[in-house]
Amino acid sequence: MQPYEERLTAPRSWWVVAVLVGISMALITLPLGSVPMLTGFVAGTALAAIAVSSYGSARIRVVGGALVAGDARIPVEALGEARVLDAEEARAWRTHKADVRAFMLLRGYVPTAVRIEVTDPDDPTPYVYLSTRHPEKLAAAVAAVRS
Repeated sequence: MQPYEERLTAPRSWWVVAVLVGISMALITLPLGSVPMLTGFVAGTALAAIAVSSYGSARIRVVGGALVAGDARIPVEALGEARVLDAEEARAWRTHKADVRAFMLLRGYVPTAVRIEVTDPDDPTPYVYLSTRHPEKLAAAVAAVRS
């Protein structure tokens, strides 16, 4: 069984927005001269790119008998069945069906998700919600490690 690994990267349009933030900073600093304008462009673009990169650096892995999602590491023995959610179901589970006690690694730009029940009686978390571009592969990887 190959371990599952996915990185939830930000969409390309967000990188365009990061450059637009840099251009905005350049325009704001334009009255101060060309050097501050260039500095504003570089600094604004760099800060926006860092923000986009850090938000898009979430990883989901199934490795070593555990599901690792973001900062959470959950042993697969504590997990129940993984349910694949299409775009409509995923939207419902991250809005009106959501439980505040659930662990959610969600990204609004990823339409599909997986919902995995937490079966550990000592854990108050009812389920794990993970945005993923490959929900069938993630569910299969969790099931393969569980069995």
